[in-house]
Parts: sequence; structure tokens; C-alpha cells
Amino acid sequence: MLRLNTRSIILNHCGCSSDVPPFALRFSFSPELRQGGKVCHNLGTFSNPIPNCITSSAPLARPSFGIAFDIDGVLVRGNTPIGGSPNALMRLYDDYGSLKVPYVFLTNGGGIPESRRALEMSKLFGLNITESQGHSPFKQLVKRFQNKFVVAVGKGEPAAVMTAYGFRNVLGINDYASCFDDIDPLSPYKRWSLNKISDFENCKFEVQNLRDYVNSQRVEAVFVVSDSVDWSGDIQVLCDILRTGGLPGTDVKYGQQPPLYFAHDDLAYQARFPTERFGMGAFRIALESVFNSMHSYPLLYTAVGKPNSSAFKNAEAILMQLYHQCVGKPIDICGNGVNPLKTIYMIGDNPSVDIKGALQAGKPWFSILTRTGVFKGKENDGKFPADMVVDTVEDAVEYIFTREGWKGLFCMKLSGQKT
Repeated sequence: MLRLNTRSIILNHCGCSSDVPPFALRFSFSPELRQGGKVCHNLGTFSNPIPNCITSSAPLARPSFGIAFDIDGVLVRGNTPIGGSPNALMRLYDDYGSLKVPYVFLTNGGGIPESRRALEMSKLFGLNITESQGHSPFKQLVKRFQNKFVVAVGKGEPAAVMTAYGFRNVLGINDYASCFDDIDPLSPYKRWSLNKISDFENCKFEVQNLRDYVNSQRVEAVFVVSDSVDWSGDIQVLCDILRTGGLPGTDVKYGQQPPLYFAHDDLAYQARFPTERFGMGAFRIALESVFNSMHSYPLLYTAVGKPNSSAFKNAEAILMQLYHQCVGKPIDICGNGVNPLKTIYMIGDNPSVDIKGALQAGKPWFSILTRTGVFKGKENDGKFPADMVVDTVEDAVEYIFTREGWKGLFCMKLSGQKT
């Protein structure tokens, strides 16, 4: 509780001093706090112990909008928050930590289970972020491949990620390749090969003699879950799987290609390095080029992440569920089948992925492009122009609140929060 020992200050929902509006919040700061920084929703750092959030006691309105955030280049760079992202996300909660504006993370990044991602994001931003707010593009394929033998590719724990989705018979490509002698002739020269991470113990694969099983069982699908770490080895093994109909080392050549799925097709993304880094799309181009050079028929594949429309439809469905959690009513008795979310805002940094996807999805999507990641231009992108261009994600949330006339929540970023 703040001590009312100084002159009263009136702030509106965006944290700026103004005349008293109907939804204003009245409170006071001690002289020590006034000296710590300017009075607005983006406060400086204070040494005094003060609450994490200050909110209006006025009744909260029901939002008629939802938000989808990209992560890399919008909220974080590496593991460091950027663009005022802690404050931007904090404004979507009340002072009890309850979600008041439905939002999801619509990201093409991967490699870890959604439950762990939610935990890491919660710790990073100091908020209660749930697994349901994540984006799992491969979940829609669980029914088709749930009990079929599939291979998962990528950094981190790709097999564990797929197992968490509901796939029951999945192996990571490192464990799969280890069942074939000399399948990668360059393996002895790769210093890291002796320490390759195996996620066999983290998945639910139950076969006593793994090598015999893998050498006799056809791979029925391949999922590139996250960025490949060993391009040469993965391309070699994948070409063996795909050209033989799923059983490397056999005489069955040019068999029917097993389905190949990519979590996304991003050519580049913004990491810690000042310029963009190669993404999964670059790996796909390399694999496709090698495969097509060796075979008379082209590589067949499907990318399910952004900008694919299915990714945006899935995000819209999740936002609907979160909305009804926010208002405290089950879906079947609220709205009479009418979508209460009149607008869904996509906040991203990549015009060819985030903005293109939102534009293709159409209503109710509204695209906002930030300058903190892949895009750094002064004007709008020429090929995939966004509905709005801002500098940071904090500016994006401020714009959304202003555009929506959202008066339900005022929140302040206080001590210990980084921007």
C-alpha cells in the first residue's frame, strides 16, 4: 500500500498526466519515489520496495480483441527482453495476476516442450503464462500419426516435444542415425558427435532392441521440429529416409516418399547477432536442392507454421478459449456462437512471415510490424505492408489500447523490471 503523504497525481490508462477521466486512477507517491523516475507507466528503477502493479478499482470491461505475439525479435533477443516487453505483457493482467486480455505466442521457434517454454517465459517476465498460450502447429497431425513410426529433427529435444503433443512412436534423428553403421561418413570428423544430445530417454519409445526395430521398420513421416544443428548429417540421413520409402540401406530405391513436415519455412530470424541468422527455411532449401539434384522427382513437403493460414486459425481458436476464461463463462453459453473477438492483433517483426500470414488470414486479423527484429525500415514494408508500423512491442500494445478505447486496466512497470 502506498502512503498518501504527498500531493495526489492523476494518471490515465496510458500513464500520462491529464485531466481526470472517468477511468482515472488517483494515488500518491512519496518524495523518495518521485525522485526515482518520471511518473508514467514506464517508470525508472526504484530502490524502495513497492508493488508490482497498480490498477484501477473500477470494474474491468470485457475485451473485444485478442493479441498474438511473435517472440524472437519482438519480445526477446536471445533470452533478453526487448522493446519494453515486460511492461507490455504486464498490462494484459490485473493486480492479482489474472489474465484480462487474451493473448497467445504465435512463434515459429521450437525445440522444447510447450510446458517448459511456458515456465521459462513465466520466469523471464514474472507473469503467469500457461502452456495453452503456446502455439503447437503439429498437434493437428496427432490423430493421423499418433501410433505410426516417425522421426523428429532439430535442436533441443525434438522427440520429447512430439511426445508431449501426443505422438507415441517417435525418435529423434540422432538416435535414429545411431542405429545404422556408417550412415554419416563424416561423423568421425565431427568433434561434437561424441557428445550429441539424445532425447531417447525423454520420449515414450518402448522397444527393447532399438537397432533391430529401426532397421526393419519404415519411417512413415518426418517432422522438422526446430533448426537443424548438423546440416550435412541430417541432410544425408533424411535423403536416405525419403528416397527409399522410409527404410535406409535397403534395395528399395525411389519408393514412395514419406510425408515431410516443417514447423515453419522462415528463411531468417533475428537472434542476438546484429543481423539476421539462417532459419529453418534455409535448411529446407539446402535439403531440397540436394534431394532434387539426385532424383527425377521433386521433394514433397509441407510447412505448417506462419505464414500458413492453419497457424492463424489455430491461434484464433486458442484466443477464443482464453477469452472465455477471462470473462468467466464457458464457450457454449457465451456469445451464442458469435465471435466476441472483433479484432485479433498480430505483432511481429518479419514482414514475409508475420505480416504476410495476418494479411492472408484476413478478418479479424490486424497486423502490427515492429522495428526491433528482422524489419528495421523507416517506412512500411513494400511487399507485405502492415496495417500499422511501430518501434517496439510496448508501442504496439499502447496503440492497441488506444485504438480499442480499452479502459479496463492500468499497470505500471516497477523496480526490477527490465526493458
